[in-house]
Amino acid sequence: MEQRTDDRLSPYRVFLRDDWAKLRADTPMTLSPDEVTRLRSLHDRLDIAEVEQIYLPLSRLLSLYVAAKQRLFRAQQAFLGTEDVKLPYVIGVAGSVAVGKSTTARVLQALLARWPNVPKVDLVTTDGFLLPNAVLEREGLMQKKGFPESYDLPALLRFLTDVKAGRRPARAPVYSHLTYDVMPNYWVEVDRPDILIVEGLNVLQTGRPPRDGKAIPFVSDFFDFSVYIDADEDVLQTWYVQRFLALRSTAFLDPKSYFHRYAGLSDAEAEMTAVDIWTRINLVNLRENILPTRQRADLILKKGPEHRVEDVALRRL
Repeated sequence: MEQRTDDRLSPYRVFLRDDWAKLRADTPMTLSPDEVTRLRSLHDRLDIAEVEQIYLPLSRLLSLYVAAKQRLFRAQQAFLGTEDVKLPYVIGVAGSVAVGKSTTARVLQALLARWPNVPKVDLVTTDGFLLPNAVLEREGLMQKKGFPESYDLPALLRFLTDVKAGRRPARAPVYSHLTYDVMPNYWVEVDRPDILIVEGLNVLQTGRPPRDGKAIPFVSDFFDFSVYIDADEDVLQTWYVQRFLALRSTAFLDPKSYFHRYAGLSDAEAEMTAVDIWTRINLVNLRENILPTRQRADLILKKGPEHRVEDVALRRL
């Protein structure tokens, strides 16, 4: 099987699409075409072939990693003479706006939940941990929504600590893409899952280490495995604009939508507006905060213009 690396010192093994697809081996296909259609986001073009060639091999790899983690956990229990609760395996999914994080996270959840032992697989997005719009307005951060400083990081870290500690249930706030805000008094409960998928823009973000050497937890410290979904900047802009135009004739029509004011724009006005939002906010966030974390991922899925994963980079052990 051909493997290629751009640099002999690279920490990754890079597989072309066809070579990665062969690693599926005998992993069964457990999703129907209709289920795949329901799992994909509005602008994605996910199909059965993508699931079979990209996500089934990844599902097989994760099954091996989870089993190895469980063996290590039992070995540590034996060494310490403890009977701790089983720890969930936490998978992080990161990448730019419009790259397809939500679709990837949902597909992984569906595939992993159908392993023979039927594990409990929960999915949480970090959107729920964004600061409420009222706070962002007060702090002058509405134009930096999605940037690291726009999240309630202590709350997210407490949630992940509770999950890893086996506390039940752990609660995560819920975000409404209709109102573009956190929903007050709405929660999703995570009750000791076997696997937890955490999806978000900046989940691989770190900060400067403290001079005194004291521990500062990062979200990624709680991950057992992480996936970064990658695409070129011009491709991402195209997808963002396409999604904006599609939402203009769907979700934006709802008077309750935060973006309802864009529903009546002409095609040219809508495209100009989308490009402006992308350039002022999302591209800046990508360059300053998201893209620099790519090399921290265990697996990088590189997408081409047609939404197909073209190659896969797997971190060496």
